[in-house]
Amino acid sequence: MATPVMVPMVGKIIAITKEVGDRVEENDQVAVLEAMKMEMPIPAPCSGVIKEINVKPGQEVDSDTIIMTIE
Repeated sequence: MATPVMVPMVGKIIAITKEVGDRVEENDQVAVLEAMKMEMPIPAPCSGVIKEINVKPGQEVDSDTIIMTIE
């Protein structure tokens, strides 16, 4: 079952730190969000393999946007 990785607030994705196919552990950093002039690491909500990445660096995102899925 795929688990979505979501951003907690409106902002801009400034980095994707993993690639499709990478194995991640729960709480590993998978992306960086810039919001309110602060950089916020986005952690993996579970362990698994990244199956899909839906955003690119520089992209603006809304709260609860699914930026990738982990299976």
